[in-house]
Amino acid sequence: PSHLLEVNHYLFGGRRDFSEPFRALVAGGGTGDGAIMLAQQLADLGSPAEVVYIDVADASRAVAEARAKARGLANVDFRNMSILDLEGSNLGKFDYIDCCGVLHHLEDPKAGLAALAGMLAEGGGMGAMVYGELGRIGVYHMQAMMGMLDDGGGLAAQASLARRLCEKLPKTNWFRRNPFVADHLSGGDAGLVDLFLHARDRAYRVGEIAGLAAACGLTVAAFIEPARYAPESYLNDAKLLALVKDKPWLERCAFAELLAGNMRTHVFYLAKSENPIPPPPRPDDPRVVPCLRDAEDRALAEKTGPGGALSATIDGFEFRFAMPPLAAAMISRIDGKRRLGDIHRELAEANPELDWDAFAGQFAQLYAGLNGLGKLLLRYPWDG
Repeated sequence: PSHLLEVNHYLFGGRRDFSEPFRALVAGGGTGDGAIMLAQQLADLGSPAEVVYIDVADASRAVAEARAKARGLANVDFRNMSILDLEGSNLGKFDYIDCCGVLHHLEDPKAGLAALAGMLAEGGGMGAMVYGELGRIGVYHMQAMMGMLDDGGGLAAQASLARRLCEKLPKTNWFRRNPFVADHLSGGDAGLVDLFLHARDRAYRVGEIAGLAAACGLTVAAFIEPARYAPESYLNDAKLLALVKDKPWLERCAFAELLAGNMRTHVFYLAKSENPIPPPPRPDDPRVVPCLRDAEDRALAEKTGPGGALSATIDGFEFRFAMPPLAAAMISRIDGKRRLGDIHRELAEANPELDWDAFAGQFAQLYAGLNGLGKLLLRYPWDG
């Protein structure tokens, strides 16, 4: 989580003005991935923002601080503390909280999430990541075996045994048959230790995430990438789809998770249940500013010909989306500054028959595909 375009789109209805003060908490910041990403984005925008990093590990904090120093970032406040110590910490409230890869390692995830929820400012929201159960099939079998193989020789000896066991697994073993988990194949012993030898590690399904959130007074605002949680991404059987199309959104997400079977992690955004967040901007509003999530997505224009298709493979599944005839022309004009109405006017100059309804229909098709893959977000101009 924690790309600002994504945060704005899903938690603030595209209306967040980052020229105003903004406070973010990175809870369990580790070596700094989330904290540095947030701080750099806010610095690039010239935002009067503060990012507060907390973690219990001195070594991880040292790495994160070095990364901030190397980038010249002065907007990060580093603290050694636990999520469970936030109450009464006098850190104040936060507009946004990042908690990536932490809750699933806590002894009491509910207590951790509740502590974070208590730090949210009114109208604020949270981005989180936890392990997904189905895509990690076999991992917990391996953890159980490593517990049986523990000879008391210490962590390094256990890592060596884990690598040895991986090499000797029979073809029938669930972990060997799982192509979606490869943490143990690179990064030396660190990947092995994190995967097989972590002291606490649990995984979630969609319904369990929604239940955990509700127990802490939170609601799920979005799962990322949206296409992965849409049954129609995997099924083209009209009768089967008809049976799920009218189900509540979270049930549809849960169905898609069971259908796909490959989700190793769940990335999602949360908001307080008592304080409903504005819906994401509509792709038929001429005032919105369409934004590509990352600079490399610009190459999509070159790959998308008239009437072509966009495809992307995620964890072994290929997503395919039909693109409208004007896809390339639209993408080439998406610069994070032009409003949708401006893009329509530019294209209509060359094609006077392209009225707003025809343009909006094609953009909606483009948006459905690119937003589904997490590549296209919408916001409103800060000047309204």
